[in-house]
Amino acid sequence: MRQSSVIARRVAAASVGLVVAAGAAACGPEDNDAKGAGGDSTPHKGGTLTVLNAEAQTDFDPARLYTSGGGNVPSLVFRTLTTRNRENGAEGAKVVPDLATDTGRPNKDATVWTYTLKKGLKYEDGTPITSADIKYGIERSFAPELSGGAPYLRDWLSGAADYQGPYKDKKGLSAIATPDARTIVFHLNKPEGEFPFLATQTQFTPVPKSKDTGTKYEQHPVSSGPYRVVKNQNDGERVLLERNPHWSGDDERKAYPDKVDVRSGLDSSVINQRLAASQGADKAAVTTDTNLGPAELARVSGDKSLAARVGTGHFGYTNYIAFNPKVKPFDDPKVRQAISYAVDRSSVINAAGGSALAEPATTFLPDQKSFGYTPHDLFPAGKSGNAAKAKELLKEAGHPNGLTVTLTHSNSKDFETSPEIATALQDALKKAGITVRLQGLEDNDYRDKIHSIKTEPGFFLAHWGADWPSGGPFLAPIFDGRQIVKDGANFNTGLLDDKSVNTEIDAINKLTDLNAAAARWGALDKKIAGQALVVPLFHPVYKRLYGSDVKNIVISDWTGVLDISQVAVK
Repeated sequence: MRQSSVIARRVAAASVGLVVAAGAAACGPEDNDAKGAGGDSTPHKGGTLTVLNAEAQTDFDPARLYTSGGGNVPSLVFRTLTTRNRENGAEGAKVVPDLATDTGRPNKDATVWTYTLKKGLKYEDGTPITSADIKYGIERSFAPELSGGAPYLRDWLSGAADYQGPYKDKKGLSAIATPDARTIVFHLNKPEGEFPFLATQTQFTPVPKSKDTGTKYEQHPVSSGPYRVVKNQNDGERVLLERNPHWSGDDERKAYPDKVDVRSGLDSSVINQRLAASQGADKAAVTTDTNLGPAELARVSGDKSLAARVGTGHFGYTNYIAFNPKVKPFDDPKVRQAISYAVDRSSVINAAGGSALAEPATTFLPDQKSFGYTPHDLFPAGKSGNAAKAKELLKEAGHPNGLTVTLTHSNSKDFETSPEIATALQDALKKAGITVRLQGLEDNDYRDKIHSIKTEPGFFLAHWGADWPSGGPFLAPIFDGRQIVKDGANFNTGLLDDKSVNTEIDAINKLTDLNAAAARWGALDKKIAGQALVVPLFHPVYKRLYGSDVKNIVISDWTGVLDISQVAVK
Protein backbone atom coordinates (compact mmCIF):
# COMPACT_ATOMS: atom_id res chain seq x y z
CA MET A 1 0.00 0.00 0.00
CA ARG A 2 1.04 3.46 -0.41
CA GLN A 3 2.68 5.41 2.37
CA SER A 4 0.32 8.36 2.57
CA SER A 5 -3.15 8.84 3.84
CA VAL A 6 -5.09 7.40 1.04
CA ILE A 7 -4.83 3.67 0.27
CA ALA A 8 -2.19 2.29 -2.08
CA ARG A 9 1.43 1.30 -2.82
CA ARG A 10 3.97 2.29 -5.46
CA VAL A 11 3.42 5.53 -6.83
CA ALA A 12 3.30 4.39 -4.40
CA ALA A 13 -1.76 4.17 -2.27
CA ALA A 14 -3.46 1.72 0.00
CA SER A 15 -1.52 0.75 -0.99
CA VAL A 16 -0.95 2.52 -0.69
CA GLY A 17 1.45 6.37 -2.64
CA LEU A 18 1.04 5.30 0.50
CA VAL A 19 -1.70 4.35 2.61
CA VAL A 20 -4.13 4.78 5.29
CA ALA A 21 -6.93 2.81 6.77
CA ALA A 22 -7.29 0.60 9.82
CA GLY A 23 -7.70 -3.59 11.31
CA ALA A 24 -8.28 -5.89 14.62
CA ALA A 25 -11.80 -5.03 15.23
CA ALA A 26 -14.51 -4.34 17.68
CA CYS A 27 -17.83 -2.60 17.52
CA GLY A 28 -16.80 0.31 19.63
CA PRO A 29 -15.14 1.26 22.86
CA GLU A 30 -17.86 -0.48 24.77
CA ASP A 31 -18.49 -3.40 22.40
CA ASN A 32 -21.96 -2.19 21.66
CA ASP A 33 -23.23 -5.52 20.37
CA ALA A 34 -23.55 -4.09 16.84
CA LYS A 35 -26.77 -2.33 17.76
CA GLY A 36 -27.91 1.02 16.56
CA ALA A 37 -28.63 3.65 19.14
CA GLY A 38 -32.14 2.55 19.74
CA GLY A 39 -34.66 -0.25 19.72
CA ASP A 40 -34.60 -3.27 17.45
CA SER A 41 -31.09 -4.31 16.43
CA THR A 42 -32.31 -6.78 13.78
CA PRO A 43 -31.21 -5.65 10.30
CA HIS A 44 -33.93 -5.27 7.66
CA LYS A 45 -33.87 -4.52 3.95
CA GLY A 46 -34.77 -1.09 2.68
CA GLY A 47 -33.94 2.57 3.13
CA THR A 48 -31.03 4.68 1.94
CA LEU A 49 -27.54 4.50 3.40
CA THR A 50 -25.64 7.79 3.20
CA VAL A 51 -21.83 7.77 3.08
CA LEU A 52 -20.13 11.01 4.18
CA ASN A 53 -16.50 11.11 3.03
CA ALA A 54 -13.67 13.59 2.75
CA GLU A 55 -12.01 11.99 -0.27
CA ALA A 56 -14.02 11.87 -3.51
CA GLN A 57 -14.66 8.44 -4.99
CA THR A 58 -12.56 9.24 -8.07
CA ASP A 59 -11.49 6.79 -10.77
CA PHE A 60 -14.59 4.61 -10.35
CA ASP A 61 -13.17 2.12 -12.82
CA PRO A 62 -12.00 -1.31 -11.63
CA ALA A 63 -8.82 -1.00 -13.68
CA ARG A 64 -7.76 2.21 -11.94
CA LEU A 65 -8.64 1.44 -8.33
CA TYR A 66 -5.79 0.30 -6.16
CA THR A 67 -7.49 -2.33 -4.00
CA SER A 68 -10.81 -4.06 -3.51
CA GLY A 69 -11.14 -2.09 -0.25
CA GLY A 70 -11.43 1.24 -2.03
CA GLY A 71 -13.33 2.80 0.84
CA ASN A 72 -15.73 -0.16 0.62
CA VAL A 73 -17.89 1.61 -1.97
CA PRO A 74 -16.43 -0.06 -5.10
CA SER A 75 -17.01 -3.53 -3.64
CA LEU A 76 -20.75 -2.84 -3.81
CA VAL A 77 -20.51 -2.63 -7.61
CA PHE A 78 -17.46 -4.72 -8.52
CA ARG A 79 -17.21 -8.41 -7.70
CA THR A 80 -13.96 -10.30 -8.14
CA LEU A 81 -12.83 -13.93 -8.25
CA THR A 82 -12.23 -13.88 -4.50
CA THR A 83 -13.01 -11.38 -1.77
CA ARG A 84 -12.38 -10.68 1.89
CA ASN A 85 -14.43 -12.54 4.46
CA ARG A 86 -17.04 -10.06 5.73
CA GLU A 87 -16.74 -10.81 9.45
CA ASN A 88 -15.44 -9.04 12.52
CA GLY A 89 -11.84 -9.17 13.61
CA ALA A 90 -9.41 -11.92 12.65
CA GLU A 91 -12.02 -13.93 10.75
CA GLY A 92 -12.31 -10.96 8.42
CA ALA A 93 -8.65 -11.30 7.42
CA LYS A 94 -9.39 -14.47 5.48
CA VAL A 95 -9.88 -14.71 1.71
CA VAL A 96 -13.07 -16.41 0.47
CA PRO A 97 -14.69 -17.14 -2.94
CA ASP A 98 -16.71 -14.42 -4.67
CA LEU A 99 -17.43 -14.95 -8.38
CA ALA A 100 -15.44 -18.18 -8.21
CA THR A 101 -16.50 -21.45 -6.64
CA ASP A 102 -13.36 -21.57 -4.47
CA THR A 103 -10.25 -19.52 -3.71
CA GLY A 104 -8.30 -21.10 -6.57
CA ARG A 105 -6.64 -24.40 -7.39
CA PRO A 106 -2.83 -24.21 -7.73
CA ASN A 107 -0.53 -26.61 -9.49
CA LYS A 108 2.28 -28.25 -7.49
CA ASP A 109 4.59 -25.22 -7.41
CA ALA A 110 1.89 -22.51 -7.32
CA THR A 111 2.82 -21.12 -10.75
CA VAL A 112 -0.55 -21.99 -12.30
CA TRP A 113 -3.89 -21.08 -10.69
CA THR A 114 -7.27 -22.25 -11.99
CA TYR A 115 -10.70 -20.82 -11.14
CA THR A 116 -14.23 -21.87 -12.02
CA LEU A 117 -17.04 -19.30 -12.02
CA LYS A 118 -20.29 -19.95 -10.20
CA LYS A 119 -23.28 -20.78 -12.36
CA GLY A 120 -25.87 -18.18 -13.32
CA LEU A 121 -23.82 -15.02 -12.69
CA LYS A 122 -25.19 -11.96 -14.49
CA TYR A 123 -24.47 -8.27 -15.01
CA GLU A 124 -26.95 -5.52 -14.18
CA ASP A 125 -28.47 -5.83 -17.68
CA GLY A 126 -29.08 -9.57 -17.31
CA THR A 127 -26.30 -10.75 -19.63
CA PRO A 128 -24.09 -13.59 -18.35
CA ILE A 129 -20.69 -13.00 -16.77
CA THR A 130 -18.00 -15.09 -18.46
CA SER A 131 -14.37 -15.96 -17.85
CA ALA A 132 -13.47 -13.99 -21.00
CA ASP A 133 -14.92 -10.87 -19.33
CA ILE A 134 -12.59 -11.32 -16.36
CA LYS A 135 -9.63 -11.78 -18.67
CA TYR A 136 -10.58 -8.63 -20.58
CA GLY A 137 -11.03 -6.68 -17.34
CA ILE A 138 -7.50 -7.62 -16.33
CA GLU A 139 -6.08 -6.80 -19.76
CA ARG A 140 -7.56 -3.31 -19.85
CA SER A 141 -5.94 -2.58 -16.46
CA PHE A 142 -2.58 -2.68 -18.33
CA ALA A 143 -3.58 0.23 -20.60
CA PRO A 144 -1.51 3.34 -19.77
CA GLU A 145 -4.61 5.54 -19.84
CA LEU A 146 -6.20 3.35 -17.15
CA SER A 147 -3.20 3.16 -14.82
CA GLY A 148 -3.44 3.47 -11.05
CA GLY A 149 -4.17 -0.07 -9.95
CA ALA A 150 -1.89 -2.41 -8.04
CA PRO A 151 1.29 -3.46 -9.92
CA TYR A 152 1.31 -7.15 -9.06
CA LEU A 153 -0.25 -8.52 -12.25
CA ARG A 154 2.45 -6.97 -14.41
CA ASP A 155 5.07 -8.51 -12.12
CA TRP A 156 3.46 -11.92 -11.63
CA LEU A 157 1.88 -12.92 -14.96
CA SER A 158 4.17 -14.63 -17.47
CA GLY A 159 5.18 -12.35 -20.32
CA ALA A 160 3.15 -9.40 -19.01
CA ALA A 161 5.94 -6.95 -18.19
CA ASP A 162 5.68 -5.00 -21.45
CA TYR A 163 1.99 -5.51 -22.23
CA GLN A 164 0.16 -2.23 -22.98
CA GLY A 165 -3.47 -3.34 -22.82
CA PRO A 166 -6.10 -4.41 -25.38
CA TYR A 167 -6.45 -1.00 -27.03
CA LYS A 168 -2.90 -1.30 -28.41
CA ASP A 169 -2.32 -5.06 -28.36
CA LYS A 170 -5.27 -7.02 -29.74
CA LYS A 171 -3.62 -10.38 -29.00
CA GLY A 172 -4.20 -10.11 -25.28
CA LEU A 173 -2.32 -11.77 -22.45
CA SER A 174 -1.22 -15.30 -23.28
CA ALA A 175 -0.68 -15.89 -19.54
CA ILE A 176 -4.46 -16.01 -19.03
CA ALA A 177 -6.42 -18.85 -20.63
CA THR A 178 -10.20 -19.20 -20.81
CA PRO A 179 -10.87 -22.73 -22.08
CA ASP A 180 -14.61 -22.27 -21.56
CA ALA A 181 -17.08 -19.64 -20.33
CA ARG A 182 -16.68 -20.60 -16.66
CA THR A 183 -12.96 -21.46 -16.45
CA ILE A 184 -9.99 -19.12 -16.21
CA VAL A 185 -6.35 -20.16 -15.78
CA PHE A 186 -3.43 -17.92 -14.77
CA HIS A 187 0.19 -18.76 -15.64
CA LEU A 188 2.73 -17.02 -13.40
CA ASN A 189 6.43 -16.46 -13.91
CA LYS A 190 7.23 -17.53 -10.35
CA PRO A 191 5.48 -19.34 -7.46
CA GLU A 192 2.91 -17.19 -5.67
CA GLY A 193 1.06 -18.92 -2.86
CA GLU A 194 -0.88 -15.75 -2.09
CA PHE A 195 -2.53 -15.48 -5.51
CA PRO A 196 -6.00 -15.87 -3.90
CA PHE A 197 -5.36 -12.57 -2.09
CA LEU A 198 -4.39 -10.87 -5.32
CA ALA A 199 -7.62 -12.12 -6.91
CA THR A 200 -9.54 -9.81 -4.54
CA GLN A 201 -8.14 -6.75 -6.35
CA THR A 202 -10.61 -4.83 -8.49
CA GLN A 203 -8.57 -5.60 -11.62
CA PHE A 204 -10.21 -9.05 -11.44
CA THR A 205 -13.65 -7.49 -11.98
CA PRO A 206 -15.39 -8.74 -15.14
CA VAL A 207 -15.82 -6.08 -17.84
CA PRO A 208 -17.89 -6.86 -20.96
CA LYS A 209 -15.80 -5.80 -23.95
CA SER A 210 -18.85 -4.52 -25.84
CA LYS A 211 -19.62 -2.07 -23.01
CA ASP A 212 -16.07 -0.78 -22.49
CA THR A 213 -15.89 2.98 -23.09
CA GLY A 214 -12.24 3.41 -22.10
CA THR A 215 -11.58 6.37 -19.82
CA LYS A 216 -15.32 7.14 -19.74
CA TYR A 217 -16.18 3.72 -18.31
CA GLU A 218 -16.04 5.09 -14.77
CA GLN A 219 -19.20 7.12 -15.43
CA HIS A 220 -21.26 3.95 -15.78
CA PRO A 221 -19.30 0.78 -15.11
CA VAL A 222 -21.36 -2.36 -15.66
CA SER A 223 -22.20 -3.82 -12.27
CA SER A 224 -21.55 -7.39 -11.19
CA GLY A 225 -22.35 -6.57 -7.55
CA PRO A 226 -25.50 -5.83 -5.54
CA TYR A 227 -25.71 -2.19 -6.67
CA ARG A 228 -25.41 -0.35 -9.98
CA VAL A 229 -24.21 3.21 -10.56
CA VAL A 230 -27.10 5.51 -11.51
CA LYS A 231 -25.26 8.78 -10.95
CA ASN A 232 -21.61 9.84 -10.80
CA GLN A 233 -21.19 13.60 -10.49
CA ASN A 234 -18.05 15.76 -10.46
CA ASP A 235 -15.59 12.88 -10.71
CA GLY A 236 -16.92 10.95 -7.75
CA GLU A 237 -18.02 13.84 -5.57
CA ARG A 238 -21.46 12.28 -5.51
CA VAL A 239 -22.11 8.67 -6.45
CA LEU A 240 -25.62 7.25 -6.21
CA LEU A 241 -26.11 3.48 -6.21
CA GLU A 242 -29.34 1.53 -6.59
CA ARG A 243 -30.07 -2.18 -6.53
CA ASN A 244 -28.86 -4.47 -9.30
CA PRO A 245 -31.90 -6.70 -9.98
CA HIS A 246 -29.75 -9.48 -11.47
CA TRP A 247 -27.34 -9.82 -8.54
CA SER A 248 -27.09 -13.41 -7.26
CA GLY A 249 -24.71 -16.06 -5.98
CA ASP A 250 -23.10 -13.74 -3.40
CA ASP A 251 -22.54 -15.17 0.08
CA GLU A 252 -20.60 -12.17 1.40
CA ARG A 253 -22.44 -8.89 0.75
CA LYS A 254 -25.69 -8.44 2.67
CA ALA A 255 -26.74 -5.31 0.75
CA TYR A 256 -29.64 -4.38 3.04
CA PRO A 257 -30.28 -0.76 1.90
CA ASP A 258 -32.19 -0.07 -1.30
CA LYS A 259 -29.88 2.81 -2.17
CA VAL A 260 -26.40 4.02 -1.22
CA ASP A 261 -25.78 7.77 -1.56
CA VAL A 262 -22.07 8.67 -1.41
CA ARG A 263 -21.34 12.33 -0.66
CA SER A 264 -17.67 13.31 -0.78
CA GLY A 265 -15.40 16.34 -0.65
CA LEU A 266 -16.60 17.23 2.85
CA ASP A 267 -14.49 18.69 5.63
CA SER A 268 -13.62 16.01 8.20
CA SER A 269 -14.88 18.11 11.11
CA VAL A 270 -18.20 18.61 9.33
CA ILE A 271 -18.51 14.87 8.75
CA ASN A 272 -17.99 14.11 12.43
CA GLN A 273 -20.38 16.89 13.49
CA ARG A 274 -23.10 15.53 11.22
CA LEU A 275 -22.60 11.97 12.38
CA ALA A 276 -22.64 13.04 16.02
CA ALA A 277 -25.83 15.09 15.59
CA SER A 278 -27.44 12.22 13.63
CA GLN A 279 -30.34 14.28 12.27
CA GLY A 280 -32.55 13.53 9.26
CA ALA A 281 -30.78 11.48 6.59
CA ASP A 282 -27.62 11.52 8.71
CA LYS A 283 -29.24 9.06 11.11
CA ALA A 284 -28.56 6.47 8.42
CA ALA A 285 -25.04 7.72 7.61
CA VAL A 286 -21.52 6.34 7.93
CA THR A 287 -18.03 7.38 6.85
CA THR A 288 -15.38 5.15 5.33
CA ASP A 289 -12.47 7.58 5.46
CA THR A 290 -12.82 10.02 8.36
CA ASN A 291 -11.49 9.28 11.83
CA LEU A 292 -12.21 10.94 15.12
CA GLY A 293 -9.36 13.16 16.25
CA PRO A 294 -8.12 13.41 19.85
CA ALA A 295 -10.35 16.36 20.79
CA GLU A 296 -13.40 14.84 19.12
CA LEU A 297 -12.76 11.48 20.74
CA ALA A 298 -12.55 13.12 24.17
CA ARG A 299 -16.00 14.68 23.66
CA VAL A 300 -17.46 11.46 22.32
CA SER A 301 -16.04 9.38 25.17
CA GLY A 302 -17.85 11.60 27.66
CA ASP A 303 -21.22 10.88 26.07
CA LYS A 304 -22.43 7.27 26.41
CA SER A 305 -24.91 7.55 23.55
CA LEU A 306 -22.16 8.76 21.22
CA ALA A 307 -19.57 6.30 22.51
CA ALA A 308 -21.99 3.50 21.62
CA ARG A 309 -21.82 4.70 18.00
CA VAL A 310 -18.07 4.48 17.49
CA GLY A 311 -16.56 1.70 15.41
CA THR A 312 -12.98 0.70 16.30
CA GLY A 313 -10.59 -0.93 13.88
CA HIS A 314 -6.94 -1.76 13.28
CA PHE A 315 -5.59 -1.97 9.75
CA GLY A 316 -2.28 -3.67 8.95
CA TYR A 317 -0.23 -0.49 9.12
CA THR A 318 2.99 0.67 10.77
CA ASN A 319 4.48 4.12 11.31
CA TYR A 320 8.25 4.04 11.61
CA ILE A 321 11.59 5.80 11.35
CA ALA A 322 13.52 4.90 8.19
CA PHE A 323 17.31 5.03 7.79
CA ASN A 324 19.33 5.30 4.60
CA PRO A 325 22.58 3.47 5.44
CA LYS A 326 24.29 5.10 2.45
CA VAL A 327 24.17 8.43 4.30
CA LYS A 328 26.54 9.13 7.20
CA PRO A 329 26.36 8.64 10.17
CA PHE A 330 23.57 6.11 9.51
CA ASP A 331 26.00 3.82 7.70
CA ASP A 332 27.10 2.75 11.19
CA PRO A 333 24.69 0.15 12.68
CA LYS A 334 25.56 1.34 16.17
CA VAL A 335 24.22 4.82 15.39
CA ARG A 336 20.98 3.29 14.12
CA GLN A 337 20.77 1.10 17.21
CA ALA A 338 21.42 4.09 19.47
CA ILE A 339 18.47 5.93 17.98
CA SER A 340 16.35 2.79 18.38
CA TYR A 341 17.16 2.73 22.08
CA ALA A 342 16.62 6.47 22.53
CA VAL A 343 13.08 6.61 21.11
CA ASP A 344 10.38 7.56 23.60
CA ARG A 345 7.31 5.73 22.29
CA SER A 346 5.07 7.19 25.00
CA SER A 347 5.68 10.71 23.74
CA VAL A 348 5.24 9.54 20.14
CA ILE A 349 1.90 7.93 21.05
CA ASN A 350 0.79 11.18 22.68
CA ALA A 351 1.82 13.13 19.59
CA ALA A 352 -0.22 10.72 17.44
CA GLY A 353 -3.37 11.40 19.48
CA GLY A 354 -2.99 9.22 22.53
CA SER A 355 -3.33 5.53 23.32
CA ALA A 356 -6.90 5.42 21.99
CA LEU A 357 -5.62 6.26 18.50
CA ALA A 358 -2.18 4.64 18.43
CA GLU A 359 -0.55 1.52 19.86
CA PRO A 360 3.23 1.22 20.39
CA ALA A 361 5.10 -0.94 17.88
CA THR A 362 8.39 -2.78 18.32
CA THR A 363 7.93 -5.04 15.27
CA PHE A 364 7.62 -3.93 11.67
CA LEU A 365 4.81 -6.41 11.05
CA PRO A 366 1.46 -5.35 12.54
CA ASP A 367 0.42 -7.22 15.67
CA GLN A 368 -2.12 -9.45 13.95
CA LYS A 369 -2.00 -13.21 13.44
CA SER A 370 -2.63 -13.07 9.70
CA PHE A 371 0.63 -11.14 9.17
CA GLY A 372 2.62 -13.69 11.12
CA TYR A 373 3.18 -11.31 14.03
CA THR A 374 5.97 -12.62 16.26
CA PRO A 375 6.64 -10.44 19.33
CA HIS A 376 10.17 -9.12 19.61
CA ASP A 377 12.00 -6.01 20.75
CA LEU A 378 15.68 -6.23 19.84
CA PHE A 379 16.55 -2.72 21.05
CA PRO A 380 14.29 -2.26 24.10
CA ALA A 381 13.74 1.40 24.85
CA GLY A 382 11.02 0.86 27.41
CA LYS A 383 8.12 3.27 27.44
CA SER A 384 10.20 6.43 27.58
CA GLY A 385 13.53 5.58 25.93
CA ASN A 386 16.84 4.22 27.15
CA ALA A 387 19.14 7.25 26.88
CA ALA A 388 21.97 5.57 28.80
CA LYS A 389 22.20 2.65 26.40
CA ALA A 390 22.00 5.02 23.45
CA LYS A 391 24.91 7.11 24.77
CA GLU A 392 26.94 3.96 25.31
CA LEU A 393 26.46 2.90 21.68
CA LEU A 394 27.25 6.39 20.38
CA LYS A 395 30.52 6.33 22.30
CA GLU A 396 31.38 2.96 20.74
CA ALA A 397 30.58 4.47 17.34
CA GLY A 398 33.04 7.30 17.91
CA HIS A 399 30.59 9.97 19.06
CA PRO A 400 31.34 10.36 22.79
CA ASN A 401 30.00 13.90 22.73
CA GLY A 402 26.86 13.04 20.80
CA LEU A 403 26.06 14.06 17.23
CA THR A 404 23.75 16.23 15.16
CA VAL A 405 21.37 14.76 12.55
CA THR A 406 18.48 15.94 10.37
CA LEU A 407 15.05 14.29 10.52
CA THR A 408 12.90 14.74 7.39
CA HIS A 409 9.11 14.64 7.74
CA SER A 410 5.96 15.88 6.07
CA ASN A 411 4.16 19.02 7.12
CA SER A 412 0.84 17.59 5.97
CA LYS A 413 -1.77 16.72 8.58
CA ASP A 414 -2.53 13.65 6.46
CA PHE A 415 0.77 12.09 7.45
CA GLU A 416 -0.31 11.03 10.94
CA THR A 417 0.56 14.42 12.49
CA SER A 418 4.21 13.90 11.56
CA PRO A 419 5.30 17.43 12.60
CA GLU A 420 4.21 16.63 16.15
CA ILE A 421 5.77 13.18 16.01
CA ALA A 422 9.01 14.64 14.68
CA THR A 423 9.10 17.09 17.60
CA ALA A 424 8.50 14.28 20.10
CA LEU A 425 11.44 12.35 18.63
CA GLN A 426 13.58 15.48 18.68
CA ASP A 427 12.96 15.87 22.42
CA ALA A 428 13.62 12.19 23.19
CA LEU A 429 16.87 11.96 21.24
CA LYS A 430 18.19 15.11 22.89
CA LYS A 431 18.33 13.18 26.18
CA ALA A 432 20.74 10.76 24.52
CA GLY A 433 23.01 13.55 23.27
CA ILE A 434 21.57 13.55 19.74
CA THR A 435 20.64 16.97 18.41
CA VAL A 436 17.89 16.64 15.82
CA ARG A 437 17.26 19.31 13.23
CA LEU A 438 13.80 19.05 11.68
CA GLN A 439 13.26 19.33 7.95
CA GLY A 440 9.53 19.65 7.27
CA LEU A 441 8.45 19.42 3.63
CA GLU A 442 5.15 19.86 1.86
CA ASP A 443 3.32 16.71 0.83
CA ASN A 444 4.53 16.28 -2.77
CA ASP A 445 8.08 17.41 -2.00
CA TYR A 446 8.26 14.98 0.91
CA ARG A 447 7.15 12.00 -1.17
CA ASP A 448 9.41 12.89 -4.07
CA LYS A 449 12.41 13.19 -1.77
CA ILE A 450 12.00 9.99 0.25
CA HIS A 451 11.06 7.77 -2.71
CA SER A 452 14.00 8.63 -4.94
CA ILE A 453 17.31 6.88 -4.38
CA LYS A 454 19.06 10.01 -5.60
CA THR A 455 17.49 12.27 -2.96
CA GLU A 456 16.51 9.92 -0.12
CA PRO A 457 17.60 11.46 3.21
CA GLY A 458 19.42 9.49 5.87
CA PHE A 459 16.79 9.82 8.60
CA PHE A 460 13.07 10.30 8.00
CA LEU A 461 9.54 9.35 9.00
CA ALA A 462 7.66 6.79 6.95
CA HIS A 463 4.70 4.43 7.09
CA TRP A 464 3.48 1.35 5.29
CA GLY A 465 0.19 -0.51 4.97
CA ALA A 466 -0.54 -3.94 3.54
CA ASP A 467 -2.42 -4.55 0.30
CA TRP A 468 -3.83 -7.67 1.94
CA PRO A 469 -3.42 -9.16 5.44
CA SER A 470 -0.17 -11.07 5.05
CA GLY A 471 3.50 -10.52 5.70
CA GLY A 472 4.29 -10.72 1.98
CA PRO A 473 3.05 -7.33 0.75
CA PHE A 474 4.37 -5.85 4.01
CA LEU A 475 7.96 -7.07 4.04
CA ALA A 476 8.82 -7.65 0.38
CA PRO A 477 8.37 -4.08 -0.95
CA ILE A 478 10.47 -2.67 1.92
CA PHE A 479 13.20 -5.31 2.28
CA ASP A 480 13.49 -7.34 -0.95
CA GLY A 481 16.64 -6.16 -2.72
CA ARG A 482 15.18 -6.97 -6.13
CA GLN A 483 12.47 -4.40 -5.56
CA ILE A 484 14.91 -1.52 -5.27
CA VAL A 485 13.90 0.96 -7.98
CA LYS A 486 16.79 3.12 -9.19
CA ASP A 487 14.89 5.36 -11.60
CA GLY A 488 11.43 5.59 -10.08
CA ALA A 489 9.45 5.36 -6.85
CA ASN A 490 11.53 3.23 -4.48
CA PHE A 491 10.20 1.83 -1.19
CA ASN A 492 13.14 -0.26 -0.04
CA THR A 493 14.31 2.72 2.00
CA GLY A 494 17.15 0.84 3.68
CA LEU A 495 18.40 -0.30 0.24
CA LEU A 496 18.66 -3.78 1.71
CA ASP A 497 19.78 -6.42 -0.79
CA ASP A 498 20.49 -9.42 1.41
CA LYS A 499 20.63 -12.71 -0.48
CA SER A 500 19.38 -14.71 2.51
CA VAL A 501 16.38 -12.37 2.90
CA ASN A 502 15.57 -12.51 -0.82
CA THR A 503 15.85 -16.31 -0.82
CA GLU A 504 13.53 -16.64 2.17
CA ILE A 505 10.95 -14.37 0.53
CA ASP A 506 10.98 -16.65 -2.52
CA ALA A 507 10.64 -19.74 -0.35
CA ILE A 508 7.66 -18.34 1.56
CA ASN A 509 5.98 -17.26 -1.67
CA LYS A 510 5.87 -20.91 -2.74
CA LEU A 511 3.70 -21.85 0.23
CA THR A 512 -0.03 -22.22 -0.28
CA ASP A 513 -0.51 -23.05 3.40
CA LEU A 514 -1.06 -19.50 4.63
CA ASN A 515 -0.62 -20.40 8.31
CA ALA A 516 2.80 -21.89 7.60
CA ALA A 517 3.66 -18.85 5.50
CA ALA A 518 2.60 -16.48 8.30
CA ALA A 519 4.95 -18.15 10.80
CA ARG A 520 7.88 -17.70 8.43
CA TRP A 521 7.01 -14.07 7.70
CA GLY A 522 7.13 -13.46 11.44
CA ALA A 523 10.54 -15.08 11.75
CA LEU A 524 11.83 -13.08 8.80
CA ASP A 525 10.59 -9.86 10.36
CA LYS A 526 12.66 -10.59 13.46
CA LYS A 527 15.73 -11.47 11.38
CA ILE A 528 15.55 -8.21 9.41
CA ALA A 529 15.00 -6.22 12.61
CA GLY A 530 18.53 -7.10 13.69
CA GLN A 531 19.91 -4.82 10.98
CA ALA A 532 18.20 -1.79 12.54
CA LEU A 533 17.14 -0.29 9.21
CA VAL A 534 13.85 0.92 10.65
CA VAL A 535 12.49 1.86 14.06
CA PRO A 536 8.83 0.83 14.40
CA LEU A 537 6.92 3.51 16.30
CA PHE A 538 3.21 2.74 16.38
CA HIS A 539 0.23 1.09 14.74
CA PRO A 540 -2.73 3.47 14.29
CA VAL A 541 -6.18 2.76 15.74
CA TYR A 542 -9.25 3.98 13.88
CA LYS A 543 -12.32 5.39 15.58
CA ARG A 544 -15.25 6.28 13.35
CA LEU A 545 -18.74 7.46 14.17
CA TYR A 546 -21.88 6.17 12.52
CA GLY A 547 -25.50 7.32 12.59
CA SER A 548 -28.05 6.25 15.17
CA ASP A 549 -30.10 4.20 12.67
CA VAL A 550 -27.14 2.18 11.40
CA LYS A 551 -27.17 -1.48 12.41
CA ASN A 552 -25.12 -4.65 11.89
CA ILE A 553 -21.65 -3.17 12.37
CA VAL A 554 -18.85 -5.36 10.97
CA ILE A 555 -15.19 -4.27 11.11
CA SER A 556 -12.60 -6.75 9.91
CA ASP A 557 -8.85 -7.05 10.27
CA TRP A 558 -8.59 -6.73 6.48
CA THR A 559 -9.78 -3.13 6.18
CA GLY A 560 -10.26 -1.94 9.74
CA VAL A 561 -13.25 0.16 8.70
CA LEU A 562 -16.99 -0.37 8.90
CA ASP A 563 -18.04 -2.66 6.05
CA ILE A 564 -20.92 -0.95 4.27
CA SER A 565 -21.84 -4.17 2.47
CA GLN A 566 -23.08 -5.44 5.85
CA VAL A 567 -24.89 -2.50 7.41
CA ALA A 568 -28.63 -1.98 7.54
CA VAL A 569 -30.52 1.26 8.16
CA LYS A 570 -33.92 -0.18 8.99
